[in-house]
Amino acid sequence: MNVIEAIKERCSVRAYEDSEVEEEKLKTLLECARLAPSAANLQEWRIIVVRDKKMRGELAKAANNQAFVAQAPVVLVFCAETEHHTMRCGEKSYPIDVAIAVDHVTLAAVELGLGTCWIGAFYPEKVRPLLSIPGSVPIVSLLTLGYPACGSTRPKNRLPLEEIVRHEKW
Repeated sequence: MNVIEAIKERCSVRAYEDSEVEEEKLKTLLECARLAPSAANLQEWRIIVVRDKKMRGELAKAANNQAFVAQAPVVLVFCAETEHHTMRCGEKSYPIDVAIAVDHVTLAAVELGLGTCWIGAFYPEKVRPLLSIPGSVPIVSLLTLGYPACGSTRPKNRLPLEEIVRHEKW
């Protein structure tokens, strides 16, 4: 599979098989995150790997009671160890840099036969004490990871290019 095929195949998975993710596959995905580019090469992402069933259940509660978060055999919690670097364009770098690392993982997961769901609906103030995350460390996203349950994927509904692309000017 090439990266374009992975982009076309990738979708949010909200139902997972009751199967563990192999350690080698998990290491491969974490390596993909590590290799992501970042502003000023700050590499601000920090990732907590959560496999413990009870803790996944607590994360599901903190994630707006989304039960599939507990069902996934792995939840990756993406944080940012940051100096609050602001890029020349005026944007903070850490949310963008962490998003790039998350996206590397989501696309590589497709190639490995795994599914993911990027979780933004969570309460950082509930996640933080569960995982002993210092108050100075932003929690950017949660990412569920596992083997998709049969029938858990659906086709993407995306706007046509004509609605999202402008040429030369707005």
